[in-house]
Amino acid sequence: MLEVDKETFEEEVLKAEGYVFVDFYSDGCVPCQALMPKVHEFADTYGDKLKFCALNTTKARRLAIAQKVLGLPVMAIYKDGEKIDEVVKDDATEQSIEEMIKKYI
Repeated sequence: MLEVDKETFEEEVLKAEGYVFVDFYSDGCVPCQALMPKVHEFADTYGDKLKFCALNTTKARRLAIAQKVLGLPVMAIYKDGEKIDEVVKDDATEQSIEEMIKKYI
């Protein structure tokens, strides 16, 4: 799981070729913290087929807003720099996240 920030997001996500999974989270987000171990597990399981990144929105508010991340948690899939799918807030469950990942591998 690659930790990205406002300095590396463009290079690692927006300029990346192929599919990139991004976990948008913040330090104070309890659901984010609860999902994190499972998301890291998905990264271990599917990381050879999909690039996994995480962005702490606490340290990158403007970037998160620019990516239309207005509530947390948000798990998004990018393809060639474009956001093509996401699960947001209450819809971000272990099952829905894994289903979304499986669509793109």
